[in-house]
This record gives sequence, C-alpha cells and structure tokens, in this order.
Amino acid sequence: MTERFDCYYCRDNLHGKKYVMKDEKHVCTKCFDKLCANTCAECRRPIGADAKELNHKNRHWHEDCFRCAKCYKPLANEPFGARDDGKIMCGTCGSREDGNRCQACYKVVMPGTQNVEYKNKVWHEECFTCFECKQPIRSQSFLNKGDDIFCGPCHEKKFAKKCFHCKQPITTGGISYQDQPWHSECFVCHTCRKGLAGTRFTSHEEHVYCVDCYKTSVAKQCNGCKNPITGFGHGTNVVNYEGHSWHENCFNCKKCSLSLANKRFVINGEDIYCPDCAKKL
Repeated sequence: MTERFDCYYCRDNLHGKKYVMKDEKHVCTKCFDKLCANTCAECRRPIGADAKELNHKNRHWHEDCFRCAKCYKPLANEPFGARDDGKIMCGTCGSREDGNRCQACYKVVMPGTQNVEYKNKVWHEECFTCFECKQPIRSQSFLNKGDDIFCGPCHEKKFAKKCFHCKQPITTGGISYQDQPWHSECFVCHTCRKGLAGTRFTSHEEHVYCVDCYKTSVAKQCNGCKNPITGFGHGTNVVNYEGHSWHENCFNCKKCSLSLANKRFVINGEDIYCPDCAKKL
C-alpha cells in the first residue's frame, strides 16, 4: 500500500501533482500562493510558485517587476544599485541621481566623462570656463579671483600691474620706483639706455639716469673743484650763489681755506674769500 503524500496545509494528496518545499514541508501550489508566497516589492502581489522570483536584501520581486525606478529598464541581468529610499536603479540613472553636479550647468557629471575638480568642486570640462572670455580652460593654467576663474591672459589683462613706462602688464618680476611699477627692462637710463635695476641711479625732471650719464649730461659743475655735483658720496650738500654752485666742502676761502658755508664771504671773480682775507687783497 502506497504511503500518503499530502500538502501540509490542506492535506490534499500530492501524488502526481506539482508541489513546493517550504521550510521542509510539502505544500501544494494553491496553498503556497495563498499562504507562503512572498509579496513583490514593486506590484505588491504574491510571487506564485510558477513565477520566477528575484530577491535582494530581504526584498522580493517578480522578474518582470525588477526594473529601474527611473527608466524602467529590466535589471534581472543588469548591474543595479539600491538607494537609501529603497528604489532600485540601473547604473546610469543611479549616477545621475547621486553623482556630483557641475558647478556651472548643475547637471550630473557622469563617471568616466572629462571633468575638472578644483577646491572640492567639479565641473564638466567644457563648463570650466574663463569668467572674462568664456572660453574653456581645459589644459591651460588659470588663476582665481574670489570665486571667479580666469585664464592666464585674461587675468593678466584685468588684474596685472601695468608698467609706468610702456603701459603693458607686468607678469613676472618688475621693480617699483616712486610708488610706480616698471618692467626691469623698461627702467633704463634716459641717455644711454642702460638698465638701472640693481644699480645706483638718480632722477632729474622726471627722467632717471645712471651715475655716469648724470655726471656728464645733467649735473652742475662745482665752481671750486670743477667736478660734477652729483649728490653721491661725500659732500652731497650744495651751495648756490648767483648762478654758481659749489660742493659744500669746496666752498672755502681761496687764501686761508676756511670753510665759508653758512658764513659771510666775498666774491672776487670766480674766487671766494673770507672777510679778513678779502681786506688783505
């Protein structure tokens, strides 16, 4: 005599019938669909014994219900991701939802696309543009002014100091004279055009001169020693009288050599004398 083989729930004989094993119990398909089937996380209907079931993290779906929540693409045989809100998404839609957004156009910067990262922010390569000329920076060097990005030429044009002589931007180096910026190659002697950066020089009537040119072309000649009065070195103080000039240490009595700076003196031709020596002439 054949042993009975019954459904655990309804006791219907299962010989020759389709059944399902559930928790080591034999269950007919009717009882399984009614009492044991998992509920689909998408359509909320039971996943019957005859349906193909997919599961992920204790959630269950009919195969046809396992789709991207955004584009509805079937994901049974595709890579997918589960969001914190429970939605299942394909890789493309997940990247669009959760990816970094471009600081210029605010669209998602898709993984693998050309982009620029700067100060923990990201741009599409074509959106990372100069604030002034609006051209993409790409592989060029750039500078920022506050939150604005500038390519090298535009930053130079807009913000670089301009040379007092040629009025062109000073990009590197440069010198300052009388609170004015100069290119070092523009700061030259007015007469011989020799560069004056790092050398001694002097100015006269808004022009600058090297020491040699100032002595020969500009400086007055001392009426005593006949050398130029340059203002360099010793004897920088000058005595002027009736169109003539002397180094202070050359302004001495012709006869006794007494210094006459800030004292009474007598002129005789091109010579000067103290009052006592003048009386003896």
